[in-house]
Amino acid sequence: MALPSLRALRHRNFRLFLGGQIFALIGYWIQMVAQSWLLYRLTGSATLLGVLAFASSLPILLLAPVAGWWADRCNLHRTMFATQVLELLQAATLAALALAGILAPWHIITLAMVMGILVAIELPIRHAYLLELVDGKEDLPNAIALTSLMANSGRMVGPALAGVLIGVLSEAHCFLINAFTYVAVLISFLMIRVTALPREPSKQRLVAGLREGFAYSWNLLPIRALLLTLMVVALLATPYSTLMPVMVREVFQGDSALMGWLMSASGGGAICGTLYLASRKNARGLIRLIIFTVLAAGTALVLFANAPSVWIALPLLSVVGFGILATSVSVNTILQTIVDDDKRGRVMSLYTAAFLGVMPFGGLVAGALADLIGPRATLTIGGLSCVAAALFLARNRHRLREQIRPIYEKLGIARR
Repeated sequence: MALPSLRALRHRNFRLFLGGQIFALIGYWIQMVAQSWLLYRLTGSATLLGVLAFASSLPILLLAPVAGWWADRCNLHRTMFATQVLELLQAATLAALALAGILAPWHIITLAMVMGILVAIELPIRHAYLLELVDGKEDLPNAIALTSLMANSGRMVGPALAGVLIGVLSEAHCFLINAFTYVAVLISFLMIRVTALPREPSKQRLVAGLREGFAYSWNLLPIRALLLTLMVVALLATPYSTLMPVMVREVFQGDSALMGWLMSASGGGAICGTLYLASRKNARGLIRLIIFTVLAAGTALVLFANAPSVWIALPLLSVVGFGILATSVSVNTILQTIVDDDKRGRVMSLYTAAFLGVMPFGGLVAGALADLIGPRATLTIGGLSCVAAALFLARNRHRLREQIRPIYEKLGIARR
């Protein structure tokens, strides 16, 4: 594997952003694992785990398009800072209730929904904000890959830490640690100095703006096909994380530490995927990669669902993590490369909705289905469906390339 390029780090603002966010993402994953483990410990219900996933992600599906329209108009730096402050308050509230000993299942689900609302606002704005942090499109693909590398480093480290912290301290202390990580985030934002990109003044109303964004995305075959493929992965592959407490306790007879290691294994695979993507110079060739990664994720998920031991499950989860995150980052990179600048926020909001917004339905269905037919059968169905999606995309890859090639040539992207 080629060494990853770090050219986006030459931008001071991007370095500050990356440095602050790594703390926040480690804390975020500590909190995510802790709240899932606590909810399952309190209730013993796989269905409620699905409800938790649904509550935390449904706002993303509903609000991301509106946030995308707003991202094409608002001051991105100030809005990002405001969302970080509100996320700090959410984590602090969860920690306070847990430390007081009054945290109930409905508190966990409600506060997860609050975080989902904040994430729905933040993510489309974050995608558009990257362009300001690196001063143009030249280093944007590398910035996307490095941002994903940071996110998955947090995803690998956070769950492992959560498993240890739950055993040594408690879930409440995990929530408190997450709240403290936002101090570094706020300091980094106070140090960032960005020049907002020029935008054409627009009096377009919300409904008209949303309609324009949907029509633009649907009428361009590459955008439509990539978003639909991402939706399949989000709906049918990502629920493995929702069902992880069930797999750990009922299938592998493990504890919170084992859950942390399994989640970290998938995060480690995702890091390998983003290291590879960071080593690439541009977006050309990513259609072929997406076909491979969706196929790999689906196949590994089927094998994980039927793994006879933890030692076989760990490397399979690494492949699942590699496949899902490499797919999502590759789709992100292609979209950010080919989309018109004045529609970037709206298209990236659809990307957010197609990936994170669809997850609640996958988690909710997977949780209910696992109570009926078991977690192994549920994950097997999801994996086989991803394999089918990869084969369908492979069948239509030539049409996608024909429409993307003129855009790449106009941008001066050399053939790999």
